[in-house]
Amino acid sequence: MKAIILLFLLVDVGCTIAYIVNGVTSDDEMPWVSGWIVGPLTLLFFAPMMFGIARMTNGVSLSGGVHKSFRGAPLGIGRVTGVARTSLSVNDQPLMELDLEVDTPEGHTFRAKARQVIDFTEVGMVQIGATLPVRYLPDGRVTLATDAPQHEMQAAFDRVQLAKGLITPRQLHITDHGVEAHAVVLSMVPTGEVRGDRSVVHLALRVTRPDRTMFDLTQEKALAPDSITQLQPGSVTRVKYLPHDESEVVVLIPLKR
Repeated sequence: MKAIILLFLLVDVGCTIAYIVNGVTSDDEMPWVSGWIVGPLTLLFFAPMMFGIARMTNGVSLSGGVHKSFRGAPLGIGRVTGVARTSLSVNDQPLMELDLEVDTPEGHTFRAKARQVIDFTEVGMVQIGATLPVRYLPDGRVTLATDAPQHEMQAAFDRVQLAKGLITPRQLHITDHGVEAHAVVLSMVPTGEVRGDRSVVHLALRVTRPDRTMFDLTQEKALAPDSITQLQPGSVTRVKYLPHDESEVVVLIPLKR
């Protein structure tokens, strides 16, 4: 973007000089139209606009991906607290500004803003309360981690949950070393208890083992709002458990990209 702006300005300055020279030497009755006004007005109106676009898109990949300054940056989990559309769009896709509350695997929480080109078909996913993986820099800048593989996003999410006390070390051990299976939600009954922004429920599951046999299990779970919608009775979800101890399962809720 900066290189484009510099090239634009160099061309514009050259055109301005040509206009001015033409205005001085021209026999037109209104030389100021061709030289003195047109060139300077281009500088006055278009150059600030270009610099404004550069400022608005600083640190943003206009393709919707991750800007090079964030490549390899650590992963955190951001909760959307505000959404606004900017005045810019790229290929008819809106450039959105997101207010985020970011949790890191080390247990730190900070507020940040991120600008991201969002496909129209995905705007509904980026709403207040949504949980999204982000990459963050030491200066507090963040961007959506659209480049991160699913397993890295899940690992970051698990470490954040552990740091916040929302899962236990045993549950993290099951996530890392357990056997993956599918389960049908038999029932989900709210207890009326709230932990942070999570509702505590009794979740009854029927788990299908890899050998196609089944076992039933009821557990108390603290669920985020977006998880509740994915765990309605009758829905199928991924879980992990330890083959030698089926007393607890970990429900795997996929993170949104």
